[in-house]
Amino acid sequence: MEANTAADQRRFERSAGDPTAAEQRIQFVPTPIADPGPLGLAAFALTTFVLSMFNAKLMGSGGEPIVFGLALTYGGLAQLLAGMREFRTGNTFGAVAFTSYGAFWLSFWAFVQFFEKSVPAADAGHAVGLFLIAWGIFTAYMFIASLRTTGAVAAVFLLLAVTFFLLGIGNAGPHPNITKIGGYVGLATAIVAWYASFAAVTNSTFGRVVMPVWPLRK
Repeated sequence: MEANTAADQRRFERSAGDPTAAEQRIQFVPTPIADPGPLGLAAFALTTFVLSMFNAKLMGSGGEPIVFGLALTYGGLAQLLAGMREFRTGNTFGAVAFTSYGAFWLSFWAFVQFFEKSVPAADAGHAVGLFLIAWGIFTAYMFIASLRTTGAVAAVFLLLAVTFFLLGIGNAGPHPNITKIGGYVGLATAIVAWYASFAAVTNSTFGRVVMPVWPLRK
């Protein structure tokens, strides 16, 4: 709070060239940008957790519509905004990841709400399977890039890639048991993503490493 107040005071300084000091000149003082990473990870983790509870058959299918609101707002819009802020911080990896997965959840919501009824029942499983496998391919190469971030983030991408491929194969089959396994791996993915978010926001708040994330940069 004190640092912010001092910065605000420096925004308005009297002109050194004016002996009467009657004028003020406006000086821009950059303000720090908060790390959007914990938000993006939390949004991804929570939405993935809820959907995976249904994929793992730990919840009745009648409650699945609860996922759609999360997919639109938290997993979708909030994560997309986190991605946009990562562009501002210069974090290419975070920008690509959060923007892409925010778009994933938005496209998932849009498909269910507007387009699913247009797909013939005989083709729906294959279409959803293709959708998920394509995201698995994207996640696989993002996993390679994540090997220069932290161990926690890399674990998220490894588990997520496995989740997408399992769910894609399960839906394309259909192979309900594979889909169920994908749901359990999705739960593990969500838990690790929650840990990564928790660690990032806690370490930032405390100003020191409280929860390790195992940096991988050399």
